[in-house]
Amino acid sequence: MKNNVKTYKTKSGVEYVLFEDALRAELRTLEFKKAYDALTPKYALISAMLDARNKKGMTQAEIARRAGTTQSAIARFESGRTNPTLDFASRLSHAVGAKLEIRLSK
Repeated sequence: MKNNVKTYKTKSGVEYVLFEDALRAELRTLEFKKAYDALTPKYALISAMLDARNKKGMTQAEIARRAGTTQSAIARFESGRTNPTLDFASRLSHAVGAKLEIRLSK
């Protein structure tokens, strides 16, 4: 173990760690946890939209057409390379036939 993260070896001798183990270790540091927590809503939205699109069997191009945007904009959103506006998220949810709900909690 290195930094309390268990290392594994492949048959060819390459060392690696499991993502979940590394994440758990990093979340123990305050700075990392703050940054991780700040990104959680963005990635929760991306995950929910991907799930909805996949359940409907829709392509990025189809969602784009229904949402009045481009396929490349959908790809950038799904990859996390952009910060979606509330309007964009609303149009995407409508395109997949879902209701966008936003809530605040402590």
